[in-house]
Amino acid sequence: MRGVANLTQILDNWRFDILSQMRGLLQNDHQSLLPDYARIQPLSEALDDLYKEFNALKAHLGDLTEKFSAIETFIDEVKAGRNTNADAGPAPSGGIVPVVRQGGRRVLKKKPTTA
Repeated sequence: MRGVANLTQILDNWRFDILSQMRGLLQNDHQSLLPDYARIQPLSEALDDLYKEFNALKAHLGDLTEKFSAIETFIDEVKAGRNTNADAGPAPSGGIVPVVRQGGRRVLKKKPTTA
């Protein structure tokens, strides 16, 4: 037991000495422990460039979102117009008549007017 107690005391003394030396170095000579910030500068500049690029992409995405919202509004209005035109019934004579082609596309042809 006495050997274990002595070993514990020795390890505790080493811990105290190591922590004291580390505290002294951090307070008095921190340059020896901390990295050289001159080497970190290019990394910092690259990170800054990446941040600027991200913000530019975010702004561009905002612009595209605004454009698409206008397009979505227009498409909704066109769809609403089609629904009201389909509910109105057949087109009057002499007007524009849709001709359905394959693929579901419509081609508008004017009926010839007889004079």
